Formats: sequence, C-alpha cells, structure tokens
Amino acid sequence: MQLVPKAEANSENTTVNKPVIEKITLDVGGMKCAGCVRSVERQLNQYPGIINVCVNLATEVAVVESEIGVVVPEALAEHLTAGGFPSQPRLPQGRTGTAAKNIEQNIEAKSDRFSRPGMQSVFSQLTVAGLLLLLSTLGHFSNILDAIVPGLNNIWFHCGLATIALLIPGRSILVDGWLGVRRNAPNMNTLVGLGTVTAYTASLIALLLPQLGWECFFDEPVMMLGFILLGKTLEQQARGRAASAFKNLLALQPQVARLIGKAKQPGELEQSTLPNPLNADIVEIPAEQVRVGEWLQVLPGDKIPVDGEVVYGQTTVDESMLTGEVVPVMKQLGDNVTAGTINQSGAIAICATRIGSETTLAQIITLVEAAQTRKAPVQKLADTVAGYFTYFVISASLLTFLFWYCFGTHIWADVVSNITMTATVPMAHHLAHSTQSSPLPPSPILLSLKLAIAVMVVACPCALGLATPTAILVGTAMGAERGLLIKGGDVLEIIHQLDTIVFDKTGTLTTGKPIVTDCIVLAAEEVDSQGRNLSTSDISKSKSPESLLQIAAAVESGTCHPLATAIQNAATAQSLNTLPEAVNFHTEPGLGVSALVDGSNVLLGNSDWLSWHGVVISDTAKTTAQELANQGKTLVYIAIHDQVAGIIAVSDTLRPEAKTTVENLRQMGLRVMILSGDGIEAANAIAKQLDLDSHDVIAGVPPTKKAAAIQILQEDKKGKGKNSQSIVAMVGDGINDAPALSQADLGIAMRSGTDVAMETAGIILMRDRLTDVVESIRLSRATFNKIRQNLFWAFAYNTVGIPLAAGVLLPSFGLVLNPAGAAALMAFSSVSVVTNSLLLRRVAACSPDSQ
Repeated sequence: MQLVPKAEANSENTTVNKPVIEKITLDVGGMKCAGCVRSVERQLNQYPGIINVCVNLATEVAVVESEIGVVVPEALAEHLTAGGFPSQPRLPQGRTGTAAKNIEQNIEAKSDRFSRPGMQSVFSQLTVAGLLLLLSTLGHFSNILDAIVPGLNNIWFHCGLATIALLIPGRSILVDGWLGVRRNAPNMNTLVGLGTVTAYTASLIALLLPQLGWECFFDEPVMMLGFILLGKTLEQQARGRAASAFKNLLALQPQVARLIGKAKQPGELEQSTLPNPLNADIVEIPAEQVRVGEWLQVLPGDKIPVDGEVVYGQTTVDESMLTGEVVPVMKQLGDNVTAGTINQSGAIAICATRIGSETTLAQIITLVEAAQTRKAPVQKLADTVAGYFTYFVISASLLTFLFWYCFGTHIWADVVSNITMTATVPMAHHLAHSTQSSPLPPSPILLSLKLAIAVMVVACPCALGLATPTAILVGTAMGAERGLLIKGGDVLEIIHQLDTIVFDKTGTLTTGKPIVTDCIVLAAEEVDSQGRNLSTSDISKSKSPESLLQIAAAVESGTCHPLATAIQNAATAQSLNTLPEAVNFHTEPGLGVSALVDGSNVLLGNSDWLSWHGVVISDTAKTTAQELANQGKTLVYIAIHDQVAGIIAVSDTLRPEAKTTVENLRQMGLRVMILSGDGIEAANAIAKQLDLDSHDVIAGVPPTKKAAAIQILQEDKKGKGKNSQSIVAMVGDGINDAPALSQADLGIAMRSGTDVAMETAGIILMRDRLTDVVESIRLSRATFNKIRQNLFWAFAYNTVGIPLAAGVLLPSFGLVLNPAGAAALMAFSSVSVVTNSLLLRRVAACSPDSQ
C-alpha cells in the first residue's frame, strides 16, 4: 500500500474543482499599432467571464480563454466590433459542418490577404504615395521648374494639393484617428491625423490672413501623408513576406479525394480481395467529406488527402513538407501516410484513419498559428508602454509647443531668427517652405507649432507592436518548414536562458530498437537465501535459452515497450513462433511486467521489480548481471514462482548523430546530461561513447521519479545568484517521459514518441533526427535575438526621435527635424523592424545544420 502525501491529496481535490477552460479565437481587424493591441486587450478583459487574453498584431488574431460555456463567441465578436475593431469568431468543430471545413475557411481567409486583388490595392496605395511625394518635392523646386510646368509656383496649387491629399488618400487615416479618440484609445493614426490637420490649418490661416506674417507650408502635410502611405505599403509587403512560409503551409491542405466504393473498416478485407485501385470505380469528393474507415485511391503525383494506412500497393512518398527530408520514403501494406505528403511512384489505396482537424497537417497548422499568437514575456514591457504611449506623445507635443513659444524662441532668439529666416527663402530647407520671393520675419509661433507637429508624427507605436510578433511569425514558420514545431514566443525566451539539457536514453539517444544479445539460464544448483534448491520441476522445464526466451516473449506480448519488442523479435528470429499461453498481464512502467504462463506466475523486469515482489537474486546471478551491465547492456530478469530463472541482456545502439549532437550542444555552452531508468552501468556505457562524465549521468530513475530528478536540477544554484535557478530542457519520446517534459522549463519531444509526450513538449522534432535539437535551439536563439533587436530599435528610435523632433539640437547646432522628415523616420521605423525580422531567414540559412 502506498500512502498519498497530504499535499498531493489536496492538489487532487483542487483539481476536481478547477473550472474547465476553453479557447475562443477571433479574427480582429482595424489594428494599426501596439496601442490598438492594448485597446483590444483592454476591451476583451473587461468582458464578463474572460480569464486571459492574447492579441497578435502581425497575424491579426486574438485568443481568449474563458470558462467553458460562459462566453458566447459571436457576442464577444460583436462587443469588439462595437468597440471599433471589426471581428468574427473562428467556429470550433461541428459549428459549421466538419472541422476540415473550418480549416479550409481559415486557409482561404489567410490567402486572401496576399491574393491578386489585395496586391492591386497595395500597388494603388504605393502609386498614390509616390505621386504625393513627387508633387510635394517638385513644389520645393518650383522656381526652377515653373517655366517647364506652369503653376508649380502658385500657392493655391499647393493648397489644393494638400486639400485633396487630406480628403482622399488621407481620409481613412483621419477617420480612424478620430474614432480612436472617441473610443478613448488613440493610436498611430491619431498622432498622424493631428499632425497633418494642424499643419494644414496653420497654412490655411497664413494664406487667408497674410497680415499675420505667417508662412504657408502646405507641402508638409502632403509629404507627411506620402511618407506614411509609403511606409504602410512597404510594411504590408514585408509582413506578407513574413507570413509567406505559413501561407505555403496552409496551401498544403489537399482539396480532393478519390473514394473507392463504400466505407470499410481497417482489416475488413484482405489484400487479395481488394479491387485494384487503378480499375476500381472512383468518386471524387472534397477531402473535407472523407470519413474514418473509407478507402481512397491515391495516384502518382497526388497529394494524400487524409492521414491513413496503406491497404493496397506500394509506392514512395515525398514527406519533405512534414520532415524536411528530400529523400522519398517507401510505403507498403500497413504503413501510415500523412495528409499533404505527395505520392510519387505507384498507385495505392489507403484507409482513412484521421480526418479534418485530427490530421497531422491540420494539427501542425493549428500549432504553428497558436505559436505565432503566444507572446514572449519580454513583449510585456512593450505592451505596457504602448498602452500609454499615445497620451505621452500628445503631452510631449503640447509641452514642446509651450516651451518653444513661451521660452525657447526668447532664450535662443538669434538661433531661431537665423533658422527661420533661412528657411523662408524659396528652395531652402523643408522646415518652412514658402512660395514668396523674399524672406519673412521670424515666426516663433510657427516654429513652435512645427516642432510640436514633428513630435506627434515622429513617434511610432507600430514598431513596438511589431517587434515581437513579426520575428515569431518568421521563426516559427521557418521551423515548421524544417520539421521543427516551436510552440511560441515564451518557448523562445526560455531557450535563450537555457543552461542544461537532459536526454532520455532509450529511444532518444539510442535508436529505440534494442536487440537481444544474451539469454542466460541460471545454474540448477543455485539456491535462494533460505537454502531452497531452485531446480524444481517448473524451472527445469526452462533449462534451455530457447524455452526461457519463449516464456519471456509470451509475457512481453502484453506490453509494447521497446525491450518487449526486442524479446519478441528475438523469439521470432529463432523461429520460436509457438508461444505458451499467457494471461493476467500487469505492467508497471519503468519496472517490469508479470503474467501467468501455463499456470506459473512469471515476472520480467529489473532488479527493483523482483525486489518489490520479494524475489531474492543470488550472488552468482548478481555477478553475471554485473558483467553484462559493464558492457553497457540492459538487463531483464526472469523469475518463475518467485525464483530467478535467468537473465536476458538487451543492447540498444547509439544513434549515429548522437555524438555530434552532444558535441554541438556543449560548444553552445550547455551542460548535457543523461536521465535513464536503466542501471548505472548501461547509462555510463552510453555516456562514455558520448564523452560525458559520470556526474552528468542520472540512472536507475523510474518514470514516476523523473520529474523529481528534473526539479532537483532546476534548483541547482551552482554558479548562480542566490535566488536564481538552472533553466533545464528535457528531450524525450515516450509516455514515461511526459512528467519530466512537463516539469522541465522546456520539453523537446521526438515525433516518433507518444502523443502525450508531444502534447507536453514545447518543441516537437518532426524529422525524428537528433541533430534537430541543435537546430531548434539555434533557430530559437536567432529568433529571440531578432526580438531583442527589434525591441531595442523600437525603444531607441522613440527615445532619440522624440527629443530630436522636440528641438533638442536647435540651440547648439541649429538643427531641427521638420514634420515631413519626422513622417519619413516614423515610416522607416516600422519597415525596419519587419525587415530585420525577415533577415532571420538569412541568419538561419547560414546555420551549419540547416541543410
């Protein structure tokens, strides 16, 4: 009997009362910058029943967590739409037919952003921006070009150009900025709208009331709008390129399936009775309408429509979309195939096993999209700043105007006078362009106004909002292309802090396909600790290795552990196909298995398993076991009627790429360790082949205690601060690794592992190749570095740009930033952040493991 600790019992009771959480996904429109993201998050958090909210600017998606059944997705979308952000929910399975239909609709929605009509709109916007910039620039050279193009020197022409620019291409910006003010959620367009309208109004007053002595600068709002539209166009195109990898992944979803006859269950027909798929009656149906159990024809060149099992024929399949491997994989009767992969050489028939959202491809798409939504914790600072950013900029703009008008133009009158008078000369600096032929007297109010406008325009919350999601968008999509599924920005940040990586041994560092090397029968004269002779009639029947192997294979037929498979394969290889009858199986993960074989109680497992059942291992058996263990072999004891009958030694070969992987990880500054349920001798033998020290090996740990072993490593403060902990990653593949994967700061699961292990892990290696551990860490580190670079640039840009626009260099150097220049810098900041994220492709392409 095992006692449950009180803390654990309490946690179980707590778990029972814990509410069930559901996730609601919304497609959100109208977000322009980080301020909009903050506003959307605030509106969603204020909705009753919402527990957690995550909004992504780059993918325009909001993921909301709530208690199941409490929040109606349609009502939530209406609430957000009423708040100024048009939204619609993505319906879960069964709400609009099949899950596959929902996936297809999501694909179409994503693809429409980059369709030809969408790109035509982009080019139209680019043309308008270019035309505005061209005309406003020509206005600065009006004296020279007036003879060629009459009217350029006419102030009314520039007034008309500014009016048209505000009413047509600038209208959407002004309207959105005004709506942001009404919703108490001012955004980037609010700042741009205030700046352009203020510049236009001041110029219009100067034109209509010349007695004021003000100058006209109608070209400034035109140039500001031109630069803003140009920046938005370039940013939209860059974001399209950033999403291209994910769009390609979405496009892999097959559209058509060829149905063979009526629905059949797997195993219902034998190979010989199935009609040749080349000659069968075929009905083409949408892939979304396929049902589990139906048989489908797949011809060479076709995409496999659903996950299934080959029931006729053989072929080679291109699985590069799934694993990144360019070498086709042979598929024959009984092999599994995956939706989206391409049949190459032969016609086959498959039986559908997983459809719709349950297919591997659909799960990858869902996982990647979810990963692109999950933020890195480092983004929290940017989100906090963005929430108050627009208010801060408006306040800074107002203070700039008051300072220069009330104090600055008086304190530095000479400097201001020189700059203003120089700027009023035609063809002079953009600061105060005028079409008059003689200098105007200094205009302190206009100088103060222009500096205030520049402050409003130069500030850019967009860069803050795009810094993290664009890098995650590129990094996770690139990983998916290479068979590396990284589950979000929080995973990227953990990897950046990683200092220890722990490998499970069997199936991870080793091939997971052990073979039996020895089958040793214990001598008949052995006695147990009580002096009883072991040569009983039951055991004497097992005095040959073959009969012992038969009994072991019968017991292991009740489990699917790699060691069980090795023993069964060994029996098959020796033609020991007639196994004794075994019943009453009982398996204890990490220890062993028991069964009744021909009425005899048989135990198979390690020494702890035998001790647990009160079986005593003799000294001779221990000596034999030690010799085998020193060779790096895993031991399986056989006990019949509570008496040891023999030992089976199993050897699992090291993966060919294991040593290279360990060496690369150590070169990256990581401590590499082995965690195994095998004996210390077997684990040390593997460690020796990998050039690892014995103190980096943790052996003899049952599955139930692997999580505790990881926790001990996390609490290791060697070489760290008083309150710091080690950041530990765990690499595993089996169901027994799931607790350790969950306990570790980062879990990395091999695709060959169980669904439980992959669900628990933060990174999934679809190629089932150990070197991908290195590549996933490199890609994650490169992506997180891009996030940090983007955030640094976004903060640094505003930190430098706002004081510069406020005239900090005017007293000492006579340098000012005019509103048009501020607009150009603001547009450049967003484009630079997205472009820097795109450079991640070039960095990852240089990785030695990226091939």
